[in-house]
Amino acid sequence: MSPRRTTATAGRVLRQLLHDPRTLGLIFVVPCALLILVKYVFDGQPTIFNSIEPMMLGVFPLTIMFLITSIATLRERTTGTLDRLMTMPISKLDFVLGYAIAFAIVAAAQALLATWLVIGWLAVPVAAGGLPMLFGAVLGGFLGTSLGLFISAFARTEFQAVQFLPALIFPQLLTCGLIISRDHMASWLQTFSDYMPMTYSVDAMKRVTTETQWSSQLTHDFIIVVAVAIGVLVLGAVTIRRRD
Repeated sequence: MSPRRTTATAGRVLRQLLHDPRTLGLIFVVPCALLILVKYVFDGQPTIFNSIEPMMLGVFPLTIMFLITSIATLRERTTGTLDRLMTMPISKLDFVLGYAIAFAIVAAAQALLATWLVIGWLAVPVAAGGLPMLFGAVLGGFLGTSLGLFISAFARTEFQAVQFLPALIFPQLLTCGLIISRDHMASWLQTFSDYMPMTYSVDAMKRVTTETQWSSQLTHDFIIVVAVAIGVLVLGAVTIRRRD
């Protein structure tokens, strides 16, 4: 691994993103539009809206970054870019970390915008303040980036990469506690959700909304999200392949 090569890879990816307005729109505009849509879905029900909206920050950044990263990484492989890079003195870990850093920066910018929208423009009350919420949104985006990098190794086309969204993300979305409390689910679904990282991303956002202090349980949720993201990144470096 070389920090210089990793940084160069991250810079190249960021430059590509800056010249892709459609991807930038998907990253920055779509999550904000969805957050605004939620407000009008629960129009006239401010209590429900204020409890659900922060948890969306544990879902939307993760989902969007998963989709963007999996497709972008797959495109690098199918267009032969990865093959050309591998002829140079760059390791798979340099490649994966470079992508992770680039998309983590984008995820941080996305999270900053979405957090400002929720706390500022939509005026959602957050007991713990904006910083823990921003931190949780950034970690959610980072987790989505890591999962996208990992899943891209198992797809051969962009369509197949998109197919992993309902297979991997939707089950977590249904069982993370966003729609219904996990205590009310079947016991085997509770056990399933205990092993899913989105559960801890959503739980962290729920705690940020209701708890005035940074609790040990909040730290526990954040640590699990980070640990899963790093573990998946390592797996991504091991499993990523050249063009088929």
